[in-house]
Amino acid sequence: MTAVNIISGIILVIASVAIILAVLFSDTHNSGLNSAIGGSSDSFFGRNGGNTREAKINKITSIVVLVFFVVALVVNVLSAYLG
Repeated sequence: MTAVNIISGIILVIASVAIILAVLFSDTHNSGLNSAIGGSSDSFFGRNGGNTREAKINKITSIVVLVFFVVALVVNVLSAYLG
């Protein structure tokens, strides 16, 4: 194994654990039938959604998933060319 394989493997494991933790910490929105009947309520947290804990967790999740995808893609490309 080369150093690139070891480092990328470690990054993939860390990103995988971070994705799992971010998904576990995220809050589920079970609006279901309530939003279909009553529509959406416009509250303070609805207007300032970018400042909430949930918005920050969603942003972190997106960044970690992007890092995971890019590292996995780079590993596959490097393994195809380097053998």
